[in-house]
Amino acid sequence: MSQEKLSLVKKFRLSPREASMLADKAQQANMTESEYLRLMISQKPSDYPEIRVLLRELINEVNHIGTNINQIVHNHNSGIYSEADKERLVVYMRKLNTEVNNVYKTVNEGKFGNE
Repeated sequence: MSQEKLSLVKKFRLSPREASMLADKAQQANMTESEYLRLMISQKPSDYPEIRVLLRELINEVNHIGTNINQIVHNHNSGIYSEADKERLVVYMRKLNTEVNNVYKTVNEGKFGNE
């Protein structure tokens, strides 16, 4: 954070559970609650190494599935598209959707970092 003067005071309400979570997370990070909140509002998803790993794994999976889909499309364009190719394509698309949903859930449910 810059050396900007901290001159504004914000008041907000928390439930007892949220206040406890804030205190625990700030303590785990060895910070005051104010420092922890300032850190949280200034971070971007790319600041979390866990998210970078999840995204890298997802990109690799998408690339592998894309290669398989390209092979199926090539077979289709060559006139040798079979029912088995269609079934494989559906399986790959389901796998892709599952992988994307897993990453989405992991990020949105906070199953990374110091949770």
